[in-house]
Amino acid sequence: MKVWILRHGEAQGHARTDAERNLTEHGRAEVLRSAAHLIGQPLSAIIASPYVRAQQTAQLVRDVLDFQPEIRTAPWLTPESNPLQVLEKLDTDDNVLLVSHQPLVGSLISFLQHGHQRQPQPMYTASLAELEGDFPLAGLMRLVDVKNP
Repeated sequence: MKVWILRHGEAQGHARTDAERNLTEHGRAEVLRSAAHLIGQPLSAIIASPYVRAQQTAQLVRDVLDFQPEIRTAPWLTPESNPLQVLEKLDTDDNVLLVSHQPLVGSLISFLQHGHQRQPQPMYTASLAELEGDFPLAGLMRLVDVKNP
């Protein structure tokens, strides 16, 4: 199985709430560059944080890939979510793209790869990580690559 983890593109500095921040034009361009790396991959689901910038990022990827299934929105993909909770939700999905935020994305990659969160993976806006393994379990996945836009 593969798990791709995409941090949202660059977002506006301010909005009424953090959850309402929109992608900037630069952020949209970043996401399009990252989405190109997913062309031809065996993606079965796109699951995104409910925050606006993550939803916009997921929709851009969906459009680039002409991905037919709807984007699934998950409240367990917000910035401060717990990586263990994310893993509990992933057990039924093969080849999934998660669209989320720092610090969750860096901690989740570290947790999948090393079994702990002490060394979070640096992830810039619109960075795309690809992990591979038999199961999405802590310490049992291998980080294949990280692409920065």
